[in-house]
Amino acid sequence: MGRMKFLIAFGTRPEWIKLKPVIDMFDDKGIKYKTLFSGQHVDLLSREVIESVNMKLKIDDGPNRLDSIVGSVMVDSGIWDDDITHVMIQGDTTSAFAIALAAFHRKLKVIHLEAGLRTYNIWDPYPEEFNRQAISRLTDLHLCPTELSSIYLSNEKVAGRVEIVGNTVLDNLRDVEPEYTNKVVVTMHRRENHEIIDRWFKEIDKIAEANKDLEFIIPMHPNPNVQKHKHLLKNLKIVEPMEYNEFIKLLAQTRLVISDSGGLQEETSFLKKKCIVCRKTTERLEGVNTFAFMCPEPEELEKIFNQINADHIPVGDCPYGDGKSAQKILEILKKYEI
Repeated sequence: MGRMKFLIAFGTRPEWIKLKPVIDMFDDKGIKYKTLFSGQHVDLLSREVIESVNMKLKIDDGPNRLDSIVGSVMVDSGIWDDDITHVMIQGDTTSAFAIALAAFHRKLKVIHLEAGLRTYNIWDPYPEEFNRQAISRLTDLHLCPTELSSIYLSNEKVAGRVEIVGNTVLDNLRDVEPEYTNKVVVTMHRRENHEIIDRWFKEIDKIAEANKDLEFIIPMHPNPNVQKHKHLLKNLKIVEPMEYNEFIKLLAQTRLVISDSGGLQEETSFLKKKCIVCRKTTERLEGVNTFAFMCPEPEELEKIFNQINADHIPVGDCPYGDGKSAQKILEILKKYEI
């Protein structure tokens, strides 16, 4: 791998969390890389993380945030060193798509971590479903979390090598011991829920009021579309966004989870927790009805919550990996020098 030099790019906290096991492995093995922070979610990343990266992109905001992210990435030629050979991105954010496209324009090899997730509805989740489908068309190495995600890519006849490695987020959880307490963790932030956040919050508050024996805790997302409705949560404990390690400690103690998150479905399954997924679709079908339980409308939440609360311990193994993904990725890179 001596001739390879990687640009590892991320723009949000979930991307950083899932790339960190790979970065740690690169550090341990002396593999050459640089890091790029695209600046998509400044508020949720610690100052320590932001200051540790080699390059930072400033997003020049215009009337449309997604346009601004793509435009800022495409015009900043200073992030592309002459000796970069491979670009690694994670997931399905707009900054991941923009960086992959810019790398493709420069004929650099693209490595996509967490490849192959699909709902096949480009409006749900929006804009993530389009982003990940587009990224797959120009990727040279697809690092898939599950067999199902690799099958999707095979059916789409994508170019590049497809490998199943599990999800790297689980590498962070190998030493975490789960327990069950009276805590219920709630998260809510997705763009497609913004217009009905008030309805979700009213239903969640009603459930919290009816279950005084449980402590409902919500780390409040900084997005103004979420923040403006927090007054509706009269029976929940509202806390500031938490550092990742602190959030995982809380997640390990929770009885169950209510969330519209994608990645949280993987972490909860590894920690043997059930998660009510407040979305119409999920790209993580492997855990549905075992670890994840779909709730497409706010008015259905109370019934689903009561069912899950009565039988809150899932049976079965996590379908998203064994917590050893970074090592598998290293072996693939060594073997093929993609």
